[in-house]
Amino acid sequence: MVVVAKDDAIQIERLELGPFGTNAYIVICQKTRDSMLIDVPAEASIIMDRLKGTNPKYILLTHNHMDHIGALAELRAGLKVPLAAHASDAGNLPSPPEILLTDGDTISFGNLKVEVLHTPGHTPGSLCFKAGCYLISGDTIFSGGPGKTRSPADFKQIIESITEKIFVLPDDTQIYPGHGDFTVLKKEKDEFAVFSSRPHNPDLCGEVLWLSS
Repeated sequence: MVVVAKDDAIQIERLELGPFGTNAYIVICQKTRDSMLIDVPAEASIIMDRLKGTNPKYILLTHNHMDHIGALAELRAGLKVPLAAHASDAGNLPSPPEILLTDGDTISFGNLKVEVLHTPGHTPGSLCFKAGCYLISGDTIFSGGPGKTRSPADFKQIIESITEKIFVLPDDTQIYPGHGDFTVLKKEKDEFAVFSSRPHNPDLCGEVLWLSS
């Protein structure tokens, strides 16, 4: 467990779990100790242990890939809090969510408000969650590039999501992705500018890096 962000209002903890090193995030209101859990990769007992001393209110999913939902059934049974996901990804989940999220929604808990961004491309229902200057981005954007895509159409869509939903945020926004360490939005914008200045194969998709693809 690593505390990746902390101020008077909010604390964000990152847990790297499961065989794919997937990040789960615990977002805590410093005033009330209410919390929310974002993604549930594996090792439910570790997540439950880290939630002790907080008041869990929600489980949020950035998307429905197995490496992000491996502990979902166990945590739903243990926490008994609402599950929230996008409708486009909800059908593949082990059980239906209580809350279907759409772009622009706001989730409130404690004294915090979390904004929902629908950022399709990696999956049709991929979501990012913004709390103040912090963005939990799932597999939409990483340090150095976008999330993996399955087709050129998906790649075009993820680039639109990143440029229209994420790159419009303040340059100092800290991005916490579904795998690996955090990055800062200005760095990704600068590297994307290099990427977009070069010609690319129209069939480009899969794993792409801003500076070497």
